[in-house]
Amino acid sequence: MGVEYFGWRALWNPEMIVVTLILAVLYVELIGPLRRFFPDSAPATLKQKLFFFLGLLALYAAKGSPMEIYSHFMFSVHMTQMAIFFLVMPPLLMLGIPAWAYRPLFRMPRLSKVLNFITKPLLTVIIFNGLFSFYHMPMVFDKIMANEFLHFSYVSVLLVTAFLMWWPLLCPLPEKDHMSGLAKLGYIFADGILITPACALIIFAETPLYQTYTDPAVWVQVMQFCVPAGISLDGLTPQQFSWFDTVEDQQLGGIVMKIIQEIVYGTVLGVVIFAWMKKERANDQYDLNPSAKFLAMRNRG
Repeated sequence: MGVEYFGWRALWNPEMIVVTLILAVLYVELIGPLRRFFPDSAPATLKQKLFFFLGLLALYAAKGSPMEIYSHFMFSVHMTQMAIFFLVMPPLLMLGIPAWAYRPLFRMPRLSKVLNFITKPLLTVIIFNGLFSFYHMPMVFDKIMANEFLHFSYVSVLLVTAFLMWWPLLCPLPEKDHMSGLAKLGYIFADGILITPACALIIFAETPLYQTYTDPAVWVQVMQFCVPAGISLDGLTPQQFSWFDTVEDQQLGGIVMKIIQEIVYGTVLGVVIFAWMKKERANDQYDLNPSAKFLAMRNRG
């Protein structure tokens, strides 16, 4: 029996198609007609548009494509989905939104105080990795997956913390980008280290950790939230749709998560180093040009 048994709606999630299209329309409106309401606005660049629409593609791939239903059969697909949803999609969407769209949020005194606090680097990196690791503790994972409201709530909070975790590294507002290049390097390394224990627990476990993928009764309860009414789950088990042995699939999940994390963080690391070196070269040229330095000091005065 193949996954086609669950039907087109379960495989391609038309609700997520609608959500993705709505977000695309809102973005086009923001960088188009609505731009006139932002006094310091400028046309979105081709790179920004590309980033945002790639982010929407990542969103639909993780939550609307067959990856969503396969994530209930195979833990390795679940971890791939998590990596795309929390590590790939947020930075793409953030980089796709022009700086002038963020600034009004920081012009509201009370909201600005809250945003300045919840985007503190130490806080963001600990909270995101802490919540991610807690989520994948076996008892917690099975409990969350078996409760639709709890699952939606926890994943939503985790997604918000993912955006906050990326903010100090990719801050689109120059006036809010306070971290030095060296601090950003340390932040990336800390991010990679903090997520490692959760991956290691999964990779080196020699027995199945999650009842969601081993207990047919728990699996059926979880599957009821993602298949249309009328689809019978009687006599079905996740192993019927999996390509690997349960333990192998579990270990592969931890490896996939770690590999994708390394690729994403490595890419960002390269971007940070390049930007840091470019800034240092600009400072060196500035210091070697006394007239430019004198004019800048006079203008400040």
